[in-house]
Amino acid sequence: MSQPVIRTMQADDREAVVHLLGESDPWKTLGYTKDNWNRIFCPTPQGRDCYVALLDGRVAGVTIVKQKFLLGDYLELLGVAEWARQKGVGGQLLQHIEELVFERTKNLFACVSDFNEPARSFYNKHGYQEIGPMPNFLIPGSAELLLRKTAGPARGRGQ
Repeated sequence: MSQPVIRTMQADDREAVVHLLGESDPWKTLGYTKDNWNRIFCPTPQGRDCYVALLDGRVAGVTIVKQKFLLGDYLELLGVAEWARQKGVGGQLLQHIEELVFERTKNLFACVSDFNEPARSFYNKHGYQEIGPMPNFLIPGSAELLLRKTAGPARGRGQ
């Protein structure tokens, strides 16, 4: 099996990314539709760092990072196509993002839905700590859990 190739998202990746996200959970459960994704990816999110993972030439994953969030950066989205799951794509995308983020800041934040056990396990395995819940944030009866991975305090003593 080949390793994923990670690169900056390009406008011609849009259709594959929208299809990938529109066909998978947790986004279907959260009520996101292909129309929502088409608005977000027009053709790529503005003011964000966006990357795709290619596996055998196909878009297998996508990630979006917003810089400057709570003394760190925020991983707004990490999605892997159903057909590409359990093949290391998510881990490779996350590692790529972490390397970039930790060169410029000490903290990387993410959110995960409380019902999304596979994602919670994934982030836990990669060293993320649950900071706290945001109840009824996206859908009624469910919480988004704020996560954090850190390379150390944002400031040293006496700064």
